[in-house]
Amino acid sequence: MTTSNTPTGDACGPGAPAVDPAVREELARLRDSIDNIDAAVVHMLAERFKATQQVGHLKARHQLPPADPAREARQIERLRTLAENAKLDPAFAEKFLTFIIAEVIRHHERIAEDTAAPTGG
Repeated sequence: MTTSNTPTGDACGPGAPAVDPAVREELARLRDSIDNIDAAVVHMLAERFKATQQVGHLKARHQLPPADPAREARQIERLRTLAENAKLDPAFAEKFLTFIIAEVIRHHERIAEDTAAPTGG
């Protein structure tokens, strides 16, 4: 899924230098690619959160804690290595995964609370 990326906002104001149409076309092509990647990232995150929701329900049913610091540390180290191999800043990758983990734990805590709450009747 792409959105229209006509680069009308790039140096097109009064007094701005003219941009070669080939440059505009290449910019639009690259931005379309970025938009496709962004869409894929969102869909992959949605799939990841579906799986972590299932983990949260399993943990809640068996009264396991929402967080697993040992696994989280292994995952962060694993992602840092993947990032290094992919020529991505490992610190950025760690921040990104830490943010995701915090959100997952928040979901797991909510699931545990909902599971433990008595049902009215």
